Amino acid sequence: MKISMFHLMPYRDLPADFEKRYNSVWVDPPYWELADSTKIGQYYNWTLDELIHAANRGIDGICVNEHHQNAYGFMPNPDLMGSVLARATNGTHVAVVQMGSTLPTSNPPIRVAEEYSMIDCISGGRLVAGMPLGTSQDVNLCYGISPIEQRERYYEAHDLILKAWTAREIFAWNGKYFKLPMVNIWPRPIQKPFPPVWIPGSGSLSTWDFSARNDHCYCFLSYWGNNFGKRVMDGWWDFVAKGNHDPNPFRAGFLQLVAVSETDASAEKEYYPHIRYFYDKCLHIQPEYFPVAGNQDYKSLVNSVTKLNPQMFDLMNKIPTWGYKDFVENQFVIAGSPATVRQQLMEAVKKLRVGNLMVLLHIGSMPHDLTIKNIDLFCREVMPHFCDVWEDQWENKWWPEKLRARPNGKGASARA
Repeated sequence: MKISMFHLMPYRDLPADFEKRYNSVWVDPPYWELADSTKIGQYYNWTLDELIHAANRGIDGICVNEHHQNAYGFMPNPDLMGSVLARATNGTHVAVVQMGSTLPTSNPPIRVAEEYSMIDCISGGRLVAGMPLGTSQDVNLCYGISPIEQRERYYEAHDLILKAWTAREIFAWNGKYFKLPMVNIWPRPIQKPFPPVWIPGSGSLSTWDFSARNDHCYCFLSYWGNNFGKRVMDGWWDFVAKGNHDPNPFRAGFLQLVAVSETDASAEKEYYPHIRYFYDKCLHIQPEYFPVAGNQDYKSLVNSVTKLNPQMFDLMNKIPTWGYKDFVENQFVIAGSPATVRQQLMEAVKKLRVGNLMVLLHIGSMPHDLTIKNIDLFCREVMPHFCDVWEDQWENKWWPEKLRARPNGKGASARA
């Protein structure tokens, strides 16, 4: 299987009483009261250093993403980060996973096609092209896209980008939302016909349908752990079966928070304050800022309201009373000694049937040196045990072709 380090890049120094004094971490947190641009410059550089460090320690991929107007994760343009990472990791065997540029807010969308092409060229063909629909907070509230238009814009942008990458002739695009008289982008990706496409989602039926119909990798990005994640991924796999698609585990991805220390006890001591910070402050979001009316189509809304939201809101309401043990037992975080993390992470991977795992190795307010320690322990003591999972039966068609074979031999022996 392939494992990538996912980085949100949250503000690491919010006040202790942030969630009591302020309305939300997303959309309306007051910058001039809370933020220091000099600190933020340090955060950006730490984030890049941490991802490059993971690449140098042998991780398979490094992920960045796009969000706006928040202290939860503020990379307004992930392609700026991705271009630095592409250049800095040349000569390594790591994929640059853009999870990624939000399509409905990119106007015209060929800007995404151009920037992703640049990253693929700079990296020598190591790009994974994430194509998120975007959150309601970012797309509707921060960037002003009407909720009812969001998905239509997304579909049209996706089709335009793929055609811009592959068309041999100049073409005109006369869509509902985008009208371009002469499309002829420079550059085009090295990967042909185009880089592997990953679609991040949160359990929408329409996103499952779109991902399967276009043969893209569906990735469930959740902070509610793999027990809740199983409910979503089971729905995805049922959908795959009904559509007569093969159950290749590599057509699925999942995000898991992971913290590794020398012992289970030292993991609690080192990481619990930062886990607490992440769930108390980084996810302090007003409920009305979650899907704005019209953001979901009806069938997805029904599925969310009846099957997903009750369990998710029940878990969210319990979090303020939880201790470290509860976060671990509910699998929100897989944390502990290398042996503990290996055992629990392997159970999660098999349970969810995912071939592309994303691990959040920086959590909340974790300082730079502790993040580096977490990366080192994970890459040295945990990751080598996962290299061969699924690979004896399935091909990862959703990974850059030049990176599919392990360097210097096969499986765990290549990393040990």
